[in-house]
Amino acid sequence: MKNKVENIKPGTFNAEDHWYPKALNATIHPMVNFFLNLSKERIINRYCHLHPLVKRETMEEILNYECKYFLWGGADLINATSANGNRQMVVIENNSCPSGQKSMPLLDDNQEEGSYKLLVERTFKPLLKPKQGSAKIEGKLAVIYDKNHMETSGYAAVIADVMQEEVILCEFYSDEKNEHIFFENGLLHIIHEGVKTPIRAAFRYVTQKPWTRIPLHCKTKILNPIIACLAGGRNKMVAAKAYDIYNAELNGTGLQINIPETIWDVSKEEIPLWVRKMGGLAVVKIPYSNAGQGVYTIVNEQELDAFMALEFTYKRFIVQSLIGNFNWSSDTGKGKYYHVGMIPNAKGETFVNDIRLMVSSTKNGIRPLCVYSRRTATPLSEKITNGSDSWEMLGTNLSVKLGKDDWASETNRLMLMDRRDFNKLGLGLDDLIEAYIQTVISTIAIDKMCKTLMGSKGRFKNRLFKSLNNDETLLAEIMQ
Repeated sequence: MKNKVENIKPGTFNAEDHWYPKALNATIHPMVNFFLNLSKERIINRYCHLHPLVKRETMEEILNYECKYFLWGGADLINATSANGNRQMVVIENNSCPSGQKSMPLLDDNQEEGSYKLLVERTFKPLLKPKQGSAKIEGKLAVIYDKNHMETSGYAAVIADVMQEEVILCEFYSDEKNEHIFFENGLLHIIHEGVKTPIRAAFRYVTQKPWTRIPLHCKTKILNPIIACLAGGRNKMVAAKAYDIYNAELNGTGLQINIPETIWDVSKEEIPLWVRKMGGLAVVKIPYSNAGQGVYTIVNEQELDAFMALEFTYKRFIVQSLIGNFNWSSDTGKGKYYHVGMIPNAKGETFVNDIRLMVSSTKNGIRPLCVYSRRTATPLSEKITNGSDSWEMLGTNLSVKLGKDDWASETNRLMLMDRRDFNKLGLGLDDLIEAYIQTVISTIAIDKMCKTLMGSKGRFKNRLFKSLNNDETLLAEIMQ
């Protein structure tokens, strides 16, 4: 049983503790390895060659972008096709504090800390450098988390190795007193073995409503800061608006963030109207949930009735058009997306899958770190619209909530980027590049929203945020 607070010393990284067993001994697929080692110049050349309307200057600007707030993210994408056969990567969401390291085979067997170390060296270590003119903060380094001990302990061990100092690994769950961890005058403190220790910087994997425990304005440097969550990294409502605003900025460049049709600021009472307008096929989301929680696929009246019978704390929802299957409806109109899915298995069954692509901001732009895929529990079927559980055919998230703060993962549905699994996904090199570009521009959209909400003086614009996300329950939760 793990302790609430652990001291992680340099030289204690043990690979077996920080990867899923099936990933630990997997061999990376050569195409994925090649993709992750492509230079920006080659990616730009290839993308502009395939998309003649995209200007090279635009691509250079995007791939050289340095984030100010949203420094580390992971987009969930669906490989989709339109009615006329055009293939596209569609962004479902982009997450702050994304998981993925434990699912990624090593690119180089001689680099045993894998992309854990890449993220720490590229993004976390540079964050620790004091800004010119700012006072130096004394204290230790920490990793704080509310799930995923496998990865968070890995980050703590790698930070200890890179920085050559002891790192505190600390639980920080919701709905607990958390007397061992707290903020005092904007500075994070952790109590361990009776000693109150100030924290100068923290690597954060606090995912469940983190704004209820971590203030917007901190003296402790935090990766990612809470504004990254509120501006889209853990807020699907504001993310949808950030994507829409950035797409308007990208208009005429040949680039756009591909997203399903999205209706935001929807009250619960309005949901049946929007679902019917979308032909009875829709996804309803609680904007502030994650790990597959608070997402409801609706493909028939029974599922709509079941949703409407539920009680919710939050007052506002988003409704999106469902990425579906040609066989479900005769309506194959413009703008609709359909699942490409995995290569059919020996039984002729096609499973829906998504792609998680993790990136981080560096001095050389937003760079890829790792990638994996997840498939659904059951294959696509025309029976989906007449009473079957649509989530079983469409939901890809591996996380399963066992209790208030207990989670498990259905790793049998994990698809690695190794020699065995990758071929089943039906992806090519250009698909991986497209997934990367979509991840980058969706990350930029959220970072730009962060800048807008924080302003030039770095103070949170309450009124502007309320106009974008007027949910009184959420507003009451945010720590200033």
